[in-house]
Amino acid sequence: MKNMKRYLSFLLGLMLILSLTGCSSISKNTTTTVLSNKVESKESITKEETEITENTVSVTNENDAINGNLKVHYINVGQADSILVQQGSSSMLIDAGNNEDSETVKNYITDQGITKLDYVVGTHPHEDHIGGLDYVINSFQVGKIYMPKATANTKTFEDVVNAIKAKGMKATLPKVSETFKVGNATATILAPNSSEYEDLNNTSIVIRLTFGNNSFMFDGDAEDVSEKEMLSKGLDVSADVLKIGHHGSTSSTTDAFLDKVNPKYAVISVGIGNSYGHPNKSIMEKLEDKKITVYRTDENGTIVASSDGENITFNTKAGSYDFAKEISEVSSNSNSSTGGDSSATSEVSKQYALPISANSSKVVYYTPSGKSYHYDKECSTLARSKTILSGTLGEALTSSHNDPCNVCAGGK
Repeated sequence: MKNMKRYLSFLLGLMLILSLTGCSSISKNTTTTVLSNKVESKESITKEETEITENTVSVTNENDAINGNLKVHYINVGQADSILVQQGSSSMLIDAGNNEDSETVKNYITDQGITKLDYVVGTHPHEDHIGGLDYVINSFQVGKIYMPKATANTKTFEDVVNAIKAKGMKATLPKVSETFKVGNATATILAPNSSEYEDLNNTSIVIRLTFGNNSFMFDGDAEDVSEKEMLSKGLDVSADVLKIGHHGSTSSTTDAFLDKVNPKYAVISVGIGNSYGHPNKSIMEKLEDKKITVYRTDENGTIVASSDGENITFNTKAGSYDFAKEISEVSSNSNSSTGGDSSATSEVSKQYALPISANSSKVVYYTPSGKSYHYDKECSTLARSKTILSGTLGEALTSSHNDPCNVCAGGK
């Protein structure tokens, strides 16, 4: 009987042990499952949070791309060019007017609170574009300087080269399709596309600037040759705002180029009463026919275009489509109204921004395909020309050689 009790006690104990072991196993498995679920859940949340964070960053960057306004200042430097670009804390200066404009350009930049120019561009080595560049380079911190592979045998060009050397810097040659950032705006170099040109104007650095959905074209004095090269290469020249090439001269703004740019607005940097017939009648008629709103420094003074990435506004009302009268018309009107008085003729000619008729018999020089006439047969811009023709100024003005040379005839 005692043995039976012991046996039953043993069985009960064994059953109890087995029962406890099973529960422990179940509990352990259950705990593992719960922990596993928690880990998977945490991993899932972490992944989801990461995706949200990445999306948020992406959206933020997109907004940052047009954070703040882009400002483009077409500084009034008379018969010359100078353009200041600002976006955020970054800035770029394209050209600096004539030598006499040095203080004007420097003071204007300072008035905008700028102490450093991230980029300085000398579009080409003519005095009305780089005249004040040495003074600007000496007056500010400069990040990078762009100039084309073109030289001029002038004191103005020498001064710019010396200013760059004094800074311990070297000018960077432009490379077509190269891009760089001015704040959140993107600048793309579109010209020059060749290494040699008959006219220095075609060595002009051309820049297209984009900001959000807005775009600007800065053409320097690029002429029809350069415009044709940009089009033949299929470069994107479309823009909301076009700085008209060569101050509104007939040498630039060809029909094909203007059609491709297709701007809403045009800006002309031109001097009051200039002696070069800028802007030309044919250019102004093109702009009017296409209903392109015009702003011009001779009428509006300094022009400031502001972009928020979608819309562009200007600090002044639009200018007119007025142009210089033809020399024959000026002579005719002056002779009939003044009885042929030469001093009165001179005054009328100045009013219409053309050379006086008394100079029409002056001998000038040009090449068979050149757009410009030259007073000096030894002009440096004619050095590469094998054939040099001559004629009177009057003949040149009524021919395809009616654009004054920037060096010897003083054209700008």
